Amino acid sequence: MQHASAKPIDRLLDEIARCDACSAQLSHGVRPVLQASATARLLIASQAPGSKVHKSGIPFSDRSGDRLREWTGLSSDKFYDPALVAIVPMGFCYPGRGQAGDAPPRPECAPLWRDRLLSALSAVRLTLLVGSYAQNAVLGLGTVGDRVRRYRDFLPHYFPLPHPSWRSQVWMRQNPWFEIELLPELRRCVTAALPTDGE
Repeated sequence: MQHASAKPIDRLLDEIARCDACSAQLSHGVRPVLQASATARLLIASQAPGSKVHKSGIPFSDRSGDRLREWTGLSSDKFYDPALVAIVPMGFCYPGRGQAGDAPPRPECAPLWRDRLLSALSAVRLTLLVGSYAQNAVLGLGTVGDRVRRYRDFLPHYFPLPHPSWRSQVWMRQNPWFEIELLPELRRCVTAALPTDGE
């Protein structure tokens, strides 16, 4: 039986799944990829799906996702449980390749859907701002490195993180405090945001 509070967000997710606003700009086709429910306690605000995620239709079903799950300490079961975790990128469809890696998220997407979707996620306790696009949307312009270093300034509502691409491995080696200091605090905050067994 579907919970009454889930119905509005389910209708919205159906609308998003049918969106073709960027079809003329995406030669590989539109395929919105996200995960959400009215009960989600943790929101992962990310950039846009990559090519592997575009093919699978599953958020973070790539090496970046493996790394993000390792950072957060979440099992795949919890990570992919929409009742617990919402995954809402700035652009829902794979934007294709740019000059250096993937192109930026399509600019049409967030104005069309983001406010409506976030307003439906009323149970969220913590938002992970993954990468510059998600951080700029919430925190204003700035550098990822600076915001990640100042992560405590944004708690308890937001936790800025670098994008978990292969490039982050180089950055982590240059900034050992990330693994030593930040990741244990990230895992603590993620655990605190999710419901306990008794809830």
